[in-house]
Amino acid sequence: MVERRYCPCASHGGFLMLVLLFFLFLFHHAPMAAAADALPPLTLEEALGILINLSSVVGTNRWNSSTSVCNWTGVACTRSGSGSSLEVTNITLSNYNISNHSIFASICRIYTLQSLDLSRNSFTDLGGLFSTSSCRMKERLLSLNLSSNKLSQKLSDLSGFPQLEVLDLSYNLFPSENLGAYLGSFPRLRSMNLSSNKLNGDIPLSMAGSLAELVLSGNQFSGSIPQALFGYGNLTLLDLSQNDLSGAVPDEFKSLPKLQTLLLSGNTLSGKIPVSLNVTRLTRFAANRNLFSGSIPTWITKHVRMLDLSYNNLSGSMPSDFLSHPGLQTVDLTSNMLEGSIPNSLSRNLFRLRLGGNKLGGNIPNSICDGMSLAYLELDNNQLMGSIPSQLAKCKHLSLLSLASNQLQGPLPDGISNLEELVVLKLQNNSLNGHIPNTFSASLITLNLSQNSFTGQIPSRVFELQKLSTLDLHGNNISSGIPISISSSKSLIELNLGYNALTGTIPTMPTTLSTSLNLSHNYLSGSIPSDLGYLSELEILDLSYNKLSGMVPSSLGNMQSLTQLVLSYNNLSGYVPRFRQDVEIGIDGNPDLVNGTVSNNDTRTTGKRKMHNVVIIIFTIAGALVGLCVLAVITMMSLSKRIYRVEDEGLSTGESVSQIIDGHLITMNSIHTSAIEFMKAMEAVCNHQNIFLKTRFCTYYKAVMPNGSTYSVKKLNSSDKIFQIGNQEKFAREIEVLGKLTNSNVMVPLAYILTVDSAYLIYEHAYKGTVSDLLHGEKSDVIDWPSRYSIALGVAQGLTFLHGCTQPVLLLDLSTRTIHLKSTNEPQIGDIELYKIIDPSRSTGSFSTIAGTVGYIPPEYAYTMRLTMAGNVYSFGVILLELLTGKPSVSDGVELAKWALGLSARPDQRDQILDARISGASIAVHSQMLSILNIALSCVAFSPDARPKMRNVLRMLFNVK
Repeated sequence: MVERRYCPCASHGGFLMLVLLFFLFLFHHAPMAAAADALPPLTLEEALGILINLSSVVGTNRWNSSTSVCNWTGVACTRSGSGSSLEVTNITLSNYNISNHSIFASICRIYTLQSLDLSRNSFTDLGGLFSTSSCRMKERLLSLNLSSNKLSQKLSDLSGFPQLEVLDLSYNLFPSENLGAYLGSFPRLRSMNLSSNKLNGDIPLSMAGSLAELVLSGNQFSGSIPQALFGYGNLTLLDLSQNDLSGAVPDEFKSLPKLQTLLLSGNTLSGKIPVSLNVTRLTRFAANRNLFSGSIPTWITKHVRMLDLSYNNLSGSMPSDFLSHPGLQTVDLTSNMLEGSIPNSLSRNLFRLRLGGNKLGGNIPNSICDGMSLAYLELDNNQLMGSIPSQLAKCKHLSLLSLASNQLQGPLPDGISNLEELVVLKLQNNSLNGHIPNTFSASLITLNLSQNSFTGQIPSRVFELQKLSTLDLHGNNISSGIPISISSSKSLIELNLGYNALTGTIPTMPTTLSTSLNLSHNYLSGSIPSDLGYLSELEILDLSYNKLSGMVPSSLGNMQSLTQLVLSYNNLSGYVPRFRQDVEIGIDGNPDLVNGTVSNNDTRTTGKRKMHNVVIIIFTIAGALVGLCVLAVITMMSLSKRIYRVEDEGLSTGESVSQIIDGHLITMNSIHTSAIEFMKAMEAVCNHQNIFLKTRFCTYYKAVMPNGSTYSVKKLNSSDKIFQIGNQEKFAREIEVLGKLTNSNVMVPLAYILTVDSAYLIYEHAYKGTVSDLLHGEKSDVIDWPSRYSIALGVAQGLTFLHGCTQPVLLLDLSTRTIHLKSTNEPQIGDIELYKIIDPSRSTGSFSTIAGTVGYIPPEYAYTMRLTMAGNVYSFGVILLELLTGKPSVSDGVELAKWALGLSARPDQRDQILDARISGASIAVHSQMLSILNIALSCVAFSPDARPKMRNVLRMLFNVK
């Protein structure tokens, strides 16, 4: 993900100031009466002298008389036409956070410019550049890059660049308009990029005949691909992806003999793949996420090196020579309806092959690694049979191998475990047997051998793998004890050993475990180790269906991140320790275990316990009387002091909340500005009875203002020091930017309060619970489908809005728990500020600690360690699945997304995914739920590249209705 900064670094700022002063010098020293074409060129010596004189003003000694101006960062020179002198021809001011368009009056004076790069700034207006007819710089400019700004004016205002060859206006806010007249004013244009704007309507047709590269992706163009587009015979790159195009693709590609790259992904194009695409120079063709049908043409890989036709409706079998053409490098046919066997002959240059989610049968070819170039091989969710060929060991560069959800049998070949570059190995849901190898690649991060028939012991050396973060062996026949070497694991985040035949006691677990620990359905005995309480970042602990005995250690109450504790069907006794209210606890099948708040150490008889309780009551009353007296004294003292603070009555220690150091209203709405009082908000925070919601990072309080208005006050739980609240200026700036957003499906802060050690945000209070409460609450009724659909649509609208901001807002923790409800079908996305104010590098735990809630975390986070839009799409896909199934994101230690993907591999089982309580309401409801299931499954695709953009998800949800 490209990082977009709000503030330039000091060196950038110094350089920018000098360049601007340089431009102003030109302006003021030009003779007023002279014509523009008589303006004498500024020599390099003169420019150097100006900058040296200014160096003391801007506080830098970077430039001196021995330095050539042509060597400065962002400035390039070429020889003049006569070759006798140098002149400035290129200026790059990218990522300087410039917003003042007045600089263009100076830039226009540099009429020697050939290239101007102003990308990744904050321009909202380019009036000086667009509207000034006397801007001589336009006459010679060949390349103009204004991408990644906030430009929202009409494109037709940009004119008067007769020599322009390259124009990049991507990632702006240009509105839709008739582009025909505008684009025709660039007679020499070779490359144009208008991607990621707000353009809609038909694809423009009036463009320069010299156009070679046309990028219109990420807009809202609709209708069919026009025939006239094939009249631009010089096109080498055509990108129409991520729009709303529909219909069949014209079979006219013979008119584009120079075409090298064709991108049609993310539309609703249908029909067969055009025969005329057999273009000699075509090297990349991507048309994934459309509605193409029919068989795969035999010639499609003859010239193409990179092919992506995933997520379509292609059927039939692959031609025998389909994968054999020498230049072929990547092929992705994931999620189609292909049948037959995998071709035996593969290109020696093929390094990525993705065929998952089809109906392919037969054996995996022994020749699959003859080329030895394969690095990514995904054949999951098919009907492959036989054994895993030992020849796979020849793929020495293999880093990802997924053969999950097939019908493979036999042992795991030893050679596969010795692949030195293997990072992900997924073989779950097959019929593999034998022993698990003792060694694996030192690079391994994910190992999933679950739901097979492996026997023997867990190899102790697997825990010596320093990078292993996910180990899933559940659903096998593994016996013996859990190796004590597990405590030495350095990176293990998730461990699932459930549904085996493990015996013995639970050993010391690695403190890195943070997602889940599942040891259920085994024969483990002894007591629950108290050192499990040290797993402070663990979210799910499932020890159910074992032979554990004794009391539940009180230390488990220290697990601050725990969301689910399952102890069912053991021989436990005593009391479950106190947990937060939002922790889901299961203790069925333990007759002597009570889920109460009484101390676990109280083992006295009932009569003694009653006497003990009487004594407690007496002392409590006496203590309360003393406390009231003390409180009265403290109150009188606090009233006599003129200190701006509030006493926290909810703290047993009597601590006071730190002094307010800043309180700021963001909203300009007079209703809120007159109602919100910061002291009242802080008083509400001091009373724990005002808490109505706790999430991973925040605690919400209800606050009633003096005029009777109710607001929500959110306290950021910053104890892990991952919040960048210490930098109060940055915090305030980030929150104020978010406070300017307006979307009915997004919770936008109205004000903020800063104290010495905490931060508080104030919102409108329209809280009717969370989506999680609605779907999974103990007292919740069955929610009808129209309400669920409205929630899905609302969340999609809010998330699309956040991703579409000029500085996209990513969600660090997107789940049904962080989506508030204004009514049964009006959702609001909360916690939008976390991504801006949390610094992952300062976390004391693993990255998964702050990467969201278990069940919603995309699989790639384990090894990419970064937040992305595709990651948010995955989390949204899980939310869709919750709405479709009525199930929580994790059940019995199994993630909902994994469960749904496993069932969806076989179309006849897809009905089993839907919530039977509502899917049978009508044929229309059933059909709509199945359509949205396809959307949800595409959102939770394993590969981030295979997931749709939120804009397209929203469009698909609308189309379903």
